[in-house]
Amino acid sequence: MNIFALSTGRGPSGIAILRLSGKDSLQISKLITKENDIKSKEVNICKFYNPGNGKMIDEGLLLWSPGPNSYTGEDLAEFHTHGSNAVVSYFLRVLGEQENCRLAEPGEFTKLAFQNNKMDLLEAESIGDLIHAETELQRQQAIKLIQGNASNYYNSIREKLIKSLSYIEAKIDFAEDDLPENVLNKVQTSIKQVHKDIKQILEDQRIGEKIRDGFRISIVGDVNAGKSSLLNLLSKREAAIVSEQEGTTRDVIETYLNIDGYPVILADTAGIRKVKNKIEKEGIKRAIKKAKDSDLTLIMIDASKKTINKDIKKLINKDCILIFNKSDLKKKIQKNEFKKNDQILISVLKNKNIEKLIKKIKDKLSKKFMKSNNILITRERHRAKLNAALKEIERFLMKDQTKEIETAAEDLRLATRHLGSIVGKVDVEEILGAIFQDFCIGK
Repeated sequence: MNIFALSTGRGPSGIAILRLSGKDSLQISKLITKENDIKSKEVNICKFYNPGNGKMIDEGLLLWSPGPNSYTGEDLAEFHTHGSNAVVSYFLRVLGEQENCRLAEPGEFTKLAFQNNKMDLLEAESIGDLIHAETELQRQQAIKLIQGNASNYYNSIREKLIKSLSYIEAKIDFAEDDLPENVLNKVQTSIKQVHKDIKQILEDQRIGEKIRDGFRISIVGDVNAGKSSLLNLLSKREAAIVSEQEGTTRDVIETYLNIDGYPVILADTAGIRKVKNKIEKEGIKRAIKKAKDSDLTLIMIDASKKTINKDIKKLINKDCILIFNKSDLKKKIQKNEFKKNDQILISVLKNKNIEKLIKKIKDKLSKKFMKSNNILITRERHRAKLNAALKEIERFLMKDQTKEIETAAEDLRLATRHLGSIVGKVDVEEILGAIFQDFCIGK
């Protein structure tokens, strides 16, 4: 079966690209262009026709790539047309009328590329991440994965396990032969190193997932300190209601931001104070929980006040930034006992020192999360498989290999299988649907 789809966004636009992949794609291309001499890996300037009635659809370019040297590994044609909705809709209808042609499912082109060994599973997932990247940090992470950094690392660990497993299986199969006495000692040393490597990857503070999904930052502090106004200013829209009346914000309000390349989920919370109102009390409870669960907390304090609320002081730790707002009313930060914390005096009303605050937020996230380790876990699937492999390795290390050598070999076999499933070295059909369903149609 041949599959086709629009691979660019819906118009109107200057150009639209429609892809057609399958064994009949060249023949279908000849029917649509009325050209018999279609050159591969070259730009073919063509007119496109409806084979059913001979009427012209549009004129544009045709790129033809025979398999296996194409994105999908199959014969692949790309039709470059004008990007009006009328042209695209008509062209898609014409493709659908051709024999053995159907509209591609989301991610099906990339799924074919994986199945035809054009890329491994990690690289396929990273293409999805690159498509959905909204910040520079997300783009950089996706590119690293596409280049195969993580795949190479996981494969090297897996190869160490396979080598160790081969020694153990040799010991089982040739127990009566003279194998070197230190074989099991070498295996033990190698497996301990693999265990250390996997454990190090897992102790990553979930940085890869935070880059992919967004760092969680909460704004907590005094009532009427300007928390909602700061949220609106950073998000450049009226995301939260701003009022001079105290206690306006009762629930957590979240908005997704790109802060100088860093993906951030910024939360505005209820002002912290002593109250009797049950609804506001619940809002304050949620604000405190949000602060504790966040990657970074912005403690917002009214600079015109002489003291810091005792309940707010309890939330101040090394991972927060103290923001004293209303510098238009007070020119200096009040003296406080939190000298070791990052502190900044701003004015949301006058838009003063906001750029310095953004830089401070970025620096704080960078120092806290950006480690030298280039191998980052970007999906829960990878983490689950690494944890499963680690458990099997720990079972192996706990065994007496001289007495339980056969069950020890099975532990290594399972660990190897778990690692292999990350990059797609084993049968992974059951997880392919879940991975590719988030892709757009045409990719």
